[in-house]
Amino acid sequence: MYIHVGEDVMVRTDEIVAIIDKDTVQFSSELQDFLKKKENQISNLAKGSYKSLVVTVNHLYLSPLASNTLKKRSKRWSAQENVLNN
Repeated sequence: MYIHVGEDVMVRTDEIVAIIDKDTVQFSSELQDFLKKKENQISNLAKGSYKSLVVTVNHLYLSPLASNTLKKRSKRWSAQENVLNN
């Protein structure tokens, strides 16, 4: 299944590694170093300030959607997948 992470971008739920809120990203030196190393793999989907970082297997997305919203969407799709597959 897919979830909408901002703009016209849909990401497969099984490719999502982490969804991290903006405050954690801004105050973690480890995450700042990680973002610097991966800057060529980042897509900023927020027209203004981003609210969360979505880490996938191959890409990073700065999303205008809150991390809680994205987490709820991913859980909802995972629950639906389980129902469909059982």
